[in-house]
Amino acid sequence: MGSAGNKKSRMLEIFFRAMKGENISVKSLADEYGVSVKSISRDIGEIKNFLSDNRDLVGNTELKYASSSKSYYLEFDNFLLSKELISVIKMLIGCRALNKMELLDIVSKLKNFTSYHDRTMLDKIIAKEMYHYNEVNSDCKSVIDNIWQITRCIYEKIEISVSYYKISRDLVERRIRPVAITFSDYYFYLIAYRCDVDDWKPLYYRVDRIANIVEHRKHFEIDKEHDFDEGELRQKIQFMFPGEYRKIRFEYTGVSVQAILDKIPTAKVIDKVGDSKIIEAETFGTGVNMFLLSQGTRIKALYPPDFVTEMKNEIGSMYKMYNE
Repeated sequence: MGSAGNKKSRMLEIFFRAMKGENISVKSLADEYGVSVKSISRDIGEIKNFLSDNRDLVGNTELKYASSSKSYYLEFDNFLLSKELISVIKMLIGCRALNKMELLDIVSKLKNFTSYHDRTMLDKIIAKEMYHYNEVNSDCKSVIDNIWQITRCIYEKIEISVSYYKISRDLVERRIRPVAITFSDYYFYLIAYRCDVDDWKPLYYRVDRIANIVEHRKHFEIDKEHDFDEGELRQKIQFMFPGEYRKIRFEYTGVSVQAILDKIPTAKVIDKVGDSKIIEAETFGTGVNMFLLSQGTRIKALYPPDFVTEMKNEIGSMYKMYNE
């Protein structure tokens, strides 16, 4: 009985170690437990048979052998594939929205969901980027904590007051109804309606500039006509510059029209004149002007007149600045 009990205990320990992501070396385990290599091999065989016979309980969980390390590792359905993991991590690094310690913590947790034998490779691939990682400046203790608190208030429709640093660096207090959170160009944004004004004009607050959040007991309701669609906003706004809806048209003479279409999701080519493309897009606000101006002489505004005037005035001001 003692021997059988020891064997079961050993098998459970081997299985749990594999669950934690350890590589299971038959020789190392044999030395550790003071048994033969054949005994450990039989243990592993029995674990593999158990997993195969109990798929309704454990799903597609397998103990696989890696010839490169001469060891076994556990793989199951909810593991992230290494190719999926590296894509997610690269996006997190590129967005720069989280502080370094928060990012390191998230990456460490994500790596626990992929196979152990790929982790060394992944560590080496991201090491230099993590070493040189620079997050954007923040006025709050934790962007992640702010996002979670605001998300809960959006879901429960709780009015909140925020201490917020404006772009001028003035600290203001606002009582608001939070309705959505979105991400754009390095920053998370809270979209909300003011409680003291009934114009139902959506206002944008950078989450990293919210220094403090106070939850109130009062809940709110929003009529369907004022319900906010952050998906539509993402399609039609650039750099989160608020403003009125309008349809714009411009001429593009550059070599990569796809880059324009990717940057402005609602953009579409409506005509071609020689090497030029006539592009139309639905937009909110004037943030799109900033992007189009970055294209230099490859862009010419065509419609509507106020859009053309805005572009002309900005180009004129830039010209004047360099010729004073």
